[in-house]
Amino acid sequence: MDRKEIKGIIEGILYIWGESLSIDSMAEILELSKDEVKNIIEDMKNEFNYNRRGLQIIQIKDAYQLSTRVEHYDYIKKLITPKNNKGLSNAALETLSIISYKQPITRVEIESIRGVKCDKSINTLIEKGLVEEKGRLDRTGKPIIYGTTNNFLKHFGLRDINDLPKLKELKDIDLLDENNTK
Repeated sequence: MDRKEIKGIIEGILYIWGESLSIDSMAEILELSKDEVKNIIEDMKNEFNYNRRGLQIIQIKDAYQLSTRVEHYDYIKKLITPKNNKGLSNAALETLSIISYKQPITRVEIESIRGVKCDKSINTLIEKGLVEEKGRLDRTGKPIIYGTTNNFLKHFGLRDINDLPKLKELKDIDLLDENNTK
């Protein structure tokens, strides 16, 4: 099988699968090494970008997925019937931020940082698939620990959790904003 045919197969597999597909699964399907599959996917990503195709291949941890380009959103949204899909409240966004930076974390730890109860926010984030239970701590009461999901990474365009902006960078932006408003 030549490289061009392998690229076509990968594109078809990613299209049909719809969700992110691990490099291990693709290597097994194609009967190739993981490194070879990664190299081919990197070539495909470069070709898609160079040719300004309507699709792109995104990476989420060590998995890949076909996606439309962000810059085409305004055109694509014209086709989509709006769902009554509310965004996140400020409370839910604060809770999500704490979980994403401090994970794994318990509800009590989140509440101690926020200073208010956060059961409802956590449930909302779980319902939206942005947060999940990651297990329980081995201490009194066996509290649930929470962390973000792959859906969180996909939603915010992150390859992995290490792609989050560093807290110092965010503080620097806040300071710049404060200086500009004075």
